[in-house]
Amino acid sequence: MLHIAIGNLVSPMILFFVLGVLSGCIKSDLAIPDAISKGLSLYLMLAIGFKGGAELAASGAAGTVALSLSAALVLSFGLPVLAYALLRWLTSLDSVNAAAISAHYGSVSIVTFVAASGFLGDRGVPYEGYVVAMLAVMETPAIVSGLLLARMSRPDGAGAPRTPLLSREATREVLLSGSVVLIVGSLLIGWLTGKDGLAIMAPVIVDPFKAVLAVFLLDMGLQIGRRLGEFKAVGWPVVAFGLYMPVIGAAIGLLFANAIGLSAGGMTLVAVLAASASYIVVPAAMRHSLPKANPAIYVTLSLAVTFPFNLIVGIPLYYKVARMLAEMSGG
Repeated sequence: MLHIAIGNLVSPMILFFVLGVLSGCIKSDLAIPDAISKGLSLYLMLAIGFKGGAELAASGAAGTVALSLSAALVLSFGLPVLAYALLRWLTSLDSVNAAAISAHYGSVSIVTFVAASGFLGDRGVPYEGYVVAMLAVMETPAIVSGLLLARMSRPDGAGAPRTPLLSREATREVLLSGSVVLIVGSLLIGWLTGKDGLAIMAPVIVDPFKAVLAVFLLDMGLQIGRRLGEFKAVGWPVVAFGLYMPVIGAAIGLLFANAIGLSAGGMTLVAVLAASASYIVVPAAMRHSLPKANPAIYVTLSLAVTFPFNLIVGIPLYYKVARMLAEMSGG
């Protein structure tokens, strides 16, 4: 485990992330222009979606795909409930902020998933392509689950007009957000074109992938380094939640993935999906649907606590456990 963790820490991608965090902490003027940062994120989503679709076309395991997508739905709806219960029990957060945070921990971090894919690629570990479809499925249900929790804890008063669970603006933000459209669209294109399409796209989406990921993680590190001062607003019990909730989610994800029969690589990625916290799609939805929730809490927690924990400690840990489970299962 220590060997794997050290190997992850000295990879170029993680070291560029650390450089970004340090640069942000010392208030360096190093910066990645917003347009370039957005372009990098679009590239990463397109690449991972297309490769997953091509692998999905080659797998042909319809039954396992259906089970995996069903597991993704259960995880995305169920993890926010567990997160909400822990936040209300172990912290002093009010119900609205607890519900907003819980929605982040049932959805996914695409960047964490991409980093985990790169981690497996460095080690030549294969994984099932349809796990990318699980990523696409898990983007949205957690938002509905979190909003339901907020509604149940704060019911409308007698005679008060009932507010919609998801406003029109929030629904559009979630279902038509760029990340969802690009991931799903790339997945479908990769699935339709298959191995031939992957061969055509390989010089663009395979060879430069790790270098682009390194630059993107540098930018993420810069953002996190400049937000570390916001820990005071979050509070240490909430910070602790951002560290133990990923481990709990990963354990549940590993159990689901092992029951389905995924490989060690597939189990690792499902664990990462269950352990990660959204900081793109869900914050946008919460702004519309739960305006009383404090963004300084839920954005800081997901981006500045859970994301670096998963990137540096979580991914190698989940991979080690997944390998153990695969060996026990004879895989």
